[in-house]
Amino acid sequence: MFCPRCGQQQATDSMRFCSRCGFAMEGTMHVLAHGGMLPAYQAPPGEKTISPRRRGVKQGVLLVLLGMLVVPILGIMSNFAPGRLENVFAFFAAVSAIICFVGGPLRMLFAAIFEEGAPPKQFTPPLNYTIPAQAIPPARVSALPPAPAVNPASQWRQRPQTAELTHPGSVTDSTTQLLDREPRKE
Repeated sequence: MFCPRCGQQQATDSMRFCSRCGFAMEGTMHVLAHGGMLPAYQAPPGEKTISPRRRGVKQGVLLVLLGMLVVPILGIMSNFAPGRLENVFAFFAAVSAIICFVGGPLRMLFAAIFEEGAPPKQFTPPLNYTIPAQAIPPARVSALPPAPAVNPASQWRQRPQTAELTHPGSVTDSTTQLLDREPRKE
């Protein structure tokens, strides 16, 4: 694969960024994998319903927010209520505090762990894909950069064959050569 920005050939098709210019190659790979189509995530046909997990979390948040509103009101009413009515408001304030501030987080936790979430969105290619006229970029003069003139092929030379190099002789060979140089006395 070649980088669309600088034309550098990538070592593998799984490169995330161009090795020369740093261009993000993930989007390019995605477009190539889908035949040149941009992904269009469309909701499946039918009515949109909220998932049970999301509904449970919303119910838990609603309980906590309701407790923030109801418990102080019942506490204030218990302070200003005459006689036995004061105990009734205090009892309801305590019960609503337990239900809202303990039950709300427990409801959210139950929904997050045990209830089913929304189904994952699937890629569906559109049947007729048209590119808007504003989205077409102007054509570039050349898609690839000019060839570098740093190392033309005419100056190329073949690598030396390392198998042709001579190996150093042994210790006895050099000693024998020294003895042959000296004249022998007989």
